[in-house]
Amino acid sequence: MATTRYGAHAGKDRANRSVWRNWAGNVTARPVRDVAPASVDELCAVVREAAEDGLPVKPVGSGHSFTAAAATEGVLIRPDRLAGVRAVDREAGTVTVEAGTRLEDLNVALAREGLSLTNMGDIMKQTVAGATNTGTHGTGRSSAAIAAQIRGLELVTADGSLLTCSEQENPDVFAAARIGLGALGVVSAITFAVEPLFLLTAHDEPMTFDRVTATFDELHAANEHFEFYWFPHTGNCNTLRNNRSTGPLAPMGRFKGWFEDEVLANGVFQAVNSLGRAVPAAVPAIARVSSRALSARSYTDIPYKVFTSPRRVKMLEMEYALPREALISALREVKAMVDRSNLRISFPVEVRTAPADDITLSTASGRESGYIAVHTYRGMPFREYFAAAESIFTAYGGRPHWGKLHTRDAGYLASAYPRFGEFTALRERLDPDRRFGNEYLRRVLGD
Repeated sequence: MATTRYGAHAGKDRANRSVWRNWAGNVTARPVRDVAPASVDELCAVVREAAEDGLPVKPVGSGHSFTAAAATEGVLIRPDRLAGVRAVDREAGTVTVEAGTRLEDLNVALAREGLSLTNMGDIMKQTVAGATNTGTHGTGRSSAAIAAQIRGLELVTADGSLLTCSEQENPDVFAAARIGLGALGVVSAITFAVEPLFLLTAHDEPMTFDRVTATFDELHAANEHFEFYWFPHTGNCNTLRNNRSTGPLAPMGRFKGWFEDEVLANGVFQAVNSLGRAVPAAVPAIARVSSRALSARSYTDIPYKVFTSPRRVKMLEMEYALPREALISALREVKAMVDRSNLRISFPVEVRTAPADDITLSTASGRESGYIAVHTYRGMPFREYFAAAESIFTAYGGRPHWGKLHTRDAGYLASAYPRFGEFTALRERLDPDRRFGNEYLRRVLGD
């Protein structure tokens, strides 16, 4: 049981360590204890016992972070048994869920109630706590990241006590803990703002790189949710426009949806990337053929069926948030860098936006932001590509996504975030002994 005392069995624990791996397989950890509390009381007890035994504590979500943010050699807390909807408050327009609830399960439950989140990312396998703690976002002209939709949360602090936070209650903690990096405590429950279920019309359309970059401001202004993918080694992009609709409901056909999302976007894409890994010289030709095979499509459905899609092809990713006015200039520099290099990049580059928000360490904190995400297929070389892209992003004052690969440290991040000192001071107050610390947090927050 999660609440069993472990201190007397530390030697045995160390000899029988389980191995935890993230989704991409690039991060592993061997915790002394691997526990799955089934209640908030059990969670508090786990943290108290770890403190008594002098062990660090890290909760993990679904492992979709590419960084070692959740890695620990101490006590690893799995979220599987802390899941489900606690309450729906229609009058307040909120839903409260346990921290380990998967976004997929939350979206389905909300739809049954005729409700929805306003915006979301493009996958929904993450837990709500993991997604928000690392700043997961989608794209939006005026609707921000998932964490910006939080209206309250529960936090188990370093001494095992429970702290409730909102704009009215412990507002300083609330301002930071919505994207807390796991540094302030263990989130046990989150209250999200929700709204009546609505429809989105999606229109996906191929477009040249030159056209989409020349008209980006107009496309961004004209669409509630706009993003695009550029295919390296080509001048081709795919654009995605999602806007609210009065209907009628016109979902993608079942076979067409299965064929495009499962066969093309996952099965064929997996095969193409495997070929590119085996024969890197073929990557540019493959990219040209693949990007030209795209065709326009439109459909209308409820939000999570438009915003999200299955992503099963394993890759590594780095993403930076830039001032939105610098987005296209930086992207053009990334393209020029790839074009003049010997790199072979088989994954498209993703471009999204978000409005400014008021979360202390949000990548969009205090500024309207544009995002550029670069990826490589798992097993392909990535360091040279990511380093070259990162040098472009940091020249524009970019902020790395907290759950994706980067090389920045506390010195750089303190200059990139005006409220960085506010966060670290709060951490010093809530966790002076670094109960929730690990190597990643030492690098990005200092010690």
